[in-house]
This record gives sequence, C-alpha cells and structure tokens, in this order.
Amino acid sequence: MRLLILGGTEFVGRAVAEEATARGHDVTVFHRGRHAPPSGVTALHGDRTSPDGLAALAGGEWDAVLDTWSGAPRAVRDTARLLAGRTAHYLYVSSCSVYAWPRPAGADESAPVVAGSADAEQTEYAADKRGGELAALDAFGADRSLFARAGLILGPYENIGRLPWWLGRIAAGGPVLAPGPRDLPVQYIDARDLAAWLVDAAAAGLSGPYNLVGPQGHATMGGLLDACVRATGSTAELRWTDPEVVLAAGIEPWTQLPAWLPAGTELYDALYTVGVERAVASGLSCRPVEETVEATWAWLRSIGGVAPQRPDRPVVGLPAELEAKALGGGA
Repeated sequence: MRLLILGGTEFVGRAVAEEATARGHDVTVFHRGRHAPPSGVTALHGDRTSPDGLAALAGGEWDAVLDTWSGAPRAVRDTARLLAGRTAHYLYVSSCSVYAWPRPAGADESAPVVAGSADAEQTEYAADKRGGELAALDAFGADRSLFARAGLILGPYENIGRLPWWLGRIAAGGPVLAPGPRDLPVQYIDARDLAAWLVDAAAAGLSGPYNLVGPQGHATMGGLLDACVRATGSTAELRWTDPEVVLAAGIEPWTQLPAWLPAGTELYDALYTVGVERAVASGLSCRPVEETVEATWAWLRSIGGVAPQRPDRPVVGLPAELEAKALGGGA
C-alpha cells in the first residue's frame, strides 16, 4: 500500500508511519521539517498554512492519505481537493469532541455533531475538527473518507504531557495525590493501537465515522497509576483522595490532574462512556495499560525525561502547593 501521511513526525502520525513501514508499506510523510521523520519513509516538505505550501504534493499517487490536522479546516479542504484525483482514500483523525454538547452517556457515532465549515479559519477545537471532516467528505465523498473520532490518546511520543506528567511525578517519589475513586473507569487509546487500526482501515477501505478509544472497563484510574509506580520503580505512595476533597482544594480536573474527571459529571460521561462497538467490530484491539505505561516510560528515559510539548496546547500538571493542600485535607 502507498500511504501518504500529512505530518508523520509526531505522536499519532509518527506511530502510524512506524506501524505502516514495519508492515512493509510504502510510506511518504509530508511535514514542515521541524522534526526528523521516522526511518524508512520518503519525506516531503511543506507548510499547509503558507502560500504554495502544498507544492511538494503536486505530483504523486497514493492508495490512502492520513491527516491529523487540528487547525483551520481550510487546510484540510485545500489538501483534500489537491489529492482527490490521485488518492483513493482519505483518513482524517478527528475527535469525539465533534459531538454536540451535552453528549449522553454511551453515545455512539449516531449522536448529533457540532456545526462546522470546511472553509473556516481556526476557531475552536470541536468546530475545527468537524470542519476537517466536512472538508474530507466534500472532496472524497462518503465512500472514500473515514473519520477516526479519537478520545484520550496516550503512549510513546505523546506531546500533550498527560501520561508523561504522571510518570514524572510518580518517579519523583513521596506522597502522590491520587484522585479517586481508585476503581474509576477511564477510556483512552494507545497511539500504537490507534495506528494499527488506521493502517488496517486504510487497507480495508473503511469509510464513515468510528469512535476510537478503548472499550469501557478496559482501564481504571487505579490501574493507570499503579502501572506508573511499577514502571518507574518508584517508592511513591499513592494517596487516594475523594473527589470532593480534590475539588475543594481548587484543583482543575483533566488539566491539573491529567486524565482524571469526577464521575457523574457531563464531561466524564462525554469522554469516558464512549460507545465503541463499531470500532471493536471492525477489529480494534487495545493492549493492557501496563504496556502503554512501560513503553511511554522507556521512551521518556530515552529522550532525557522531558517530553515534547505542543505549542498549541496548555501545559498540564499539578502545582506542588495545590497537591499539598489536597493531601492535607484528605490524608
């Protein structure tokens, strides 16, 4: 299979490039040249936001193109239109955020989505991702476009900082604020499992929307943090603390305590009760949480312990003074 990846040097795009090359596919990555591409790929350079930024894609034919773009939908529009006559299939990594709010617990791909425009400049994340879907749909049609609506993504190469923050905090040792309850179900997908599914989907010519996150019950907050303790070999003490105590300390879920959301909230229902039956039926397979954590820790150590940070995303993590406040109230 001839696969074109728009990006392909960071996180999900890089995981797809590595998965596809490992299977023997012919992979081309189109990127700005800010990061070294994976080995075994053909690299083309260009900036989709610049005039004539797609010049490197003026020629060539591919069986499928993978796009992870999160900015202005018009960048997806322009690229999809350019490639529509020379590429068989457009796979767009979208997001579960495209579903209209509030999203009912357990919602599947039939849930209503937000408004978006393929011609829009960058506005806000959900509308931009929906606009990207519409741009791919307009150029490739329903039968040749796929929308991988991912949830929380973890694993090696993560450039958001969620799992890297937990690993770094737990590796530092001492009492660690562990937001309860311990058995709180969480849904995420390892970037490598997402990559494997995407390569399979490209080969099979799948189309339409798919929610891409681990099945409910696959992991818990306790399982995730326990795995961090084991992977790092830390003597850290996880102090499981009631959600009420955490919130009373002024701590922001999700951002200051990455990947944690209080159960029973609209945001928890939206992000951690996602219906993924369609993806599972199509072959989605998710590795144990221990494998995701161990591989991320190994990668972190290989790059000196400091994860890359996307400039368009806020830095996550809990200030020490807020952790101490919560531990004092919940110990």
